[in-house]
Amino acid sequence: MELGQLRALRELGDRGSIAAVAAALYVTPSSVSQQISALQRHSAAPLTFRDGRRTALTDAGRALALAAIDVEVALERARHAVELFQGDPLGTVSVAAFHSAGLAIFGPLVAGCASPERPDVRLSDFDVAQEDFPLLTADHDLVLAHRLVGSPSWPGSVRVEPILFEPLDIAVRRDHPLAMKAAIEPADLLDEAWVAVHEGFPLKQALSVIAGIGGSEARILHRINEFSVAASVVEASGCVALMPRYTTDLREHPGVVLRPLAHPGLGRHIDCLARPETLERSNATAVLSQIRIIAGTLIR
Repeated sequence: MELGQLRALRELGDRGSIAAVAAALYVTPSSVSQQISALQRHSAAPLTFRDGRRTALTDAGRALALAAIDVEVALERARHAVELFQGDPLGTVSVAAFHSAGLAIFGPLVAGCASPERPDVRLSDFDVAQEDFPLLTADHDLVLAHRLVGSPSWPGSVRVEPILFEPLDIAVRRDHPLAMKAAIEPADLLDEAWVAVHEGFPLKQALSVIAGIGGSEARILHRINEFSVAASVVEASGCVALMPRYTTDLREHPGVVLRPLAHPGLGRHIDCLARPETLERSNATAVLSQIRIIAGTLIR
């Protein structure tokens, strides 16, 4: 088995198609197919199968792709040892995040990494469904992702570094009767109109949980993923919305307040996802440490 063959199989499992692997590795689709065919000759069990027009991994293929991670980790450790010996440059670390995490963390992260002793950072924001966050680790060193309490865990192909747990609150207008409550019961929301996120995004599931406890289906008037836009609609309309406690910025919306739910525990985990070999790099772990410091200030 050769590293290129294992890498092609792993990328196929992560990216889902020969064409996507070829684009990521800057080679032709034919070259990727040849690498996987060569790997297949060393395996008694089938590694791939046709799934419609696409090539997918069998159970044996997925097992071998996971084993390829250990190979990448070992190689990254070897490279890191050489880099330390030669005087490792700080280099660049790419960080991806969902919108509200980017709003709360990106600015302080750039400021915190501005000194010559720290790595450079390259930032990107993404508005994706929960199950799509792990795929972002194929193109970004660190990925800030969110996952609701009770939702499926992240896949074993990525390393998970917990950053913080963020409760979900109810956003209401200051003159709304619910704004007078210290904590809001699900039953209090029975007749309210909602600003909700789109289907498939994590907070939609949380809204369904609240509605189920309250004994009714939520009446959704607007679907908006960006919290600052949702806050402007809440401020103008009197609707209510679910918003995260620490990463929501309401400074531009003084007419909106957050009130906690009376049932604690509803919230989201904000985690940093990375390919395992990435966290063998000192510059990546330095940026991760800086993110943890920023998260601590958000909670305080």
